[in-house]
Amino acid sequence: FEAQVQSNPEAVAVVFEGSQLTYGELNAKANQLAGYLIKERGVTPDTLVGICVERSLEMIVGIMGILKAGGAYVPLDPSYPKARLSYMLDDAKLTTVLTQQSLLGEIPISESQSVIMDSEETRSQLSGYSTENVVVDLLTSQHLAYVIYTSGSTGNPKGVMVEHRSLVNRINWMDCEYGCSSDDRILQKTPFSFDVSVWEFFWPLSVGAQLVFAVPEGHKDPVYLAQLIQAQAITKLHFVPSMLSHMLSSEELGRCSSLNQVFCSGEALLPSQVKAFYQSLAKTELHNLYGPTEAAIDVSYWKCPQE
Repeated sequence: FEAQVQSNPEAVAVVFEGSQLTYGELNAKANQLAGYLIKERGVTPDTLVGICVERSLEMIVGIMGILKAGGAYVPLDPSYPKARLSYMLDDAKLTTVLTQQSLLGEIPISESQSVIMDSEETRSQLSGYSTENVVVDLLTSQHLAYVIYTSGSTGNPKGVMVEHRSLVNRINWMDCEYGCSSDDRILQKTPFSFDVSVWEFFWPLSVGAQLVFAVPEGHKDPVYLAQLIQAQAITKLHFVPSMLSHMLSSEELGRCSSLNQVFCSGEALLPSQVKAFYQSLAKTELHNLYGPTEAAIDVSYWKCPQE
């Protein structure tokens, strides 16, 4: 990411509705947050830092800032029931949680735990920190990058700890296999409590592409998604197969001619869905991935043929 900043700081990194950040701006904001987290919150390698925000520019500034400080980010989905959030906060022993003003009443955290990213007080505090890249001396590839909690379908949710080297391996594989350049625009619509979101964040930002955020809850609306894909000329995105079916049945996907690659994972992809996809988007590649959170997002891949 920092190499992309250095080579093209004015390129647009992130887009959310009518706002955007260049690579230089995102880097500067993340560096200031990292400086604050290190000095005021004592973040060091392997420190778990919670982040409970809606999809927004704050989300990516928060994630990048936590990583730059050497910490590991723990996504706390604001739509989760309070009891589940309480369990996760407790289990991960989170002393710092990045959040937004609109969510303060929704999540069970104390004033001392919270860093309200969109408050004037926090913005003023962060502005006092350096925009230069932070160097964390003790950080290695074996320290944690993130902790994502499983669905808890058997017993309590479990925090899956993923190291930097695992994430680097996964993103590097994806770039070698599928290719991504500064001309690409990747849609971020997966809730960040699911590990698919991890490649949606880091693949574009590691190669100089654009990351485009869908609005909160927008990932459930086929009409909105199709309009966003067309308006932002999205080239790559992910669907769980059930959502792909919704898109196909609404006949919205066929209008999305900018797409060159669509990735599916999370559920079984049916032959009937593959056939319907190619009837709508004959020139777009469809790829089927699978993997557990424990193995850094995906472990298997298959390019779905036209026939």
